[in-house]
Amino acid sequence: MKRIGMLTSGGDCQALNATMRGVVKGLFNSLSDVEIYGFEEGYKGLIYGNYRLLSARDFSGILTQGGTIIGSSRQPFKLMRVPDENGLDKVEAMKQNYHKLRLDCLVILGGNGTQKTANLLREEGLNVIHLPKTIDNDIYGTDLTFGYQTAINIATECIDCIHTTASSHGRCFIVEVMGHKVGWLTLNAGIAGGADIILLPEIPYDLDKVCEAIEKRHKSGKKFTILAVAEGAVSKEMAALDKKERAKAMEKMLKRYPSISYKLAEEITERTGAEVRVTVPGHTQRGGSPCAFDRVLSTRLGAYAAQCIIKEQYGIMVAVVDNQIKKVKLSECAGKLKSVSPDDQTIMLAKSIGISFGD
Repeated sequence: MKRIGMLTSGGDCQALNATMRGVVKGLFNSLSDVEIYGFEEGYKGLIYGNYRLLSARDFSGILTQGGTIIGSSRQPFKLMRVPDENGLDKVEAMKQNYHKLRLDCLVILGGNGTQKTANLLREEGLNVIHLPKTIDNDIYGTDLTFGYQTAINIATECIDCIHTTASSHGRCFIVEVMGHKVGWLTLNAGIAGGADIILLPEIPYDLDKVCEAIEKRHKSGKKFTILAVAEGAVSKEMAALDKKERAKAMEKMLKRYPSISYKLAEEITERTGAEVRVTVPGHTQRGGSPCAFDRVLSTRLGAYAAQCIIKEQYGIMVAVVDNQIKKVKLSECAGKLKSVSPDDQTIMLAKSIGISFGD
């Protein structure tokens, strides 16, 4: 018998259920005796022993269902070695629950923080397989993460909708796209939505350049401008500060503005006189049903993870590399971030058609 533990950790996304379904169908189709234990609310369930035995029926009909049927929560990696309020050693508790259920493997679906804890458990001797989930597509070692394409579609649709009202009223619109540290989502949604200016965390912007791009459009007879702005976008002045100073400056800014987009909107109005509106699609980018692309990707990733379990190949992330599903050692990718390079070909080509990145 194979006993498999499964958990989803961190922020949810649209294809978590589809991926778990791929794993379970792959196992039940190849093995006659399998038990699946779902830990509720991510690592929290593994720490405190909150789990339930799941059957194949639990994974039926969830291919198109967003969210996660076993729940999720954020358990910061930096606090994993810190005892809880009752003095509980979280790492030891996770190991004990793993061994109590006599698990053969723990399948963990999540992003960067989740992956770091998965690697920690690997170092502690547990059999672990990580499946890369995030709408940010910022996990090192894989070309794609499930949930990313669906989020692009949602953010793009938002920009599409803004175009008509921006054109009607001759306004400047900022659409704030998710992405604190990386700009993959903003970059691709911005291009797909026909944004005129795209601001990313990796390319600190010059306000003068942003305003120049807006005024250039106005002088050419174009009465509106669309800016796709990552929630983690920073000005060149902010980027020049050291980590401590930047944290203080960010704290001060957030006391006055809900986010960077509102500050930017005020500055653009002051500089150009343009009427600026801000739209924040927020968590809609993580919600709803997964798109067809993500359903296929999730099924491929899940089915491959099932094969790894059958072959007892552990301590890995199941990744997309050159459109092939492959194994990547957790030790080689955990703790690393996949950022957008300012020299990325997509950015160079976007600039060649007139899109401004404020640099």
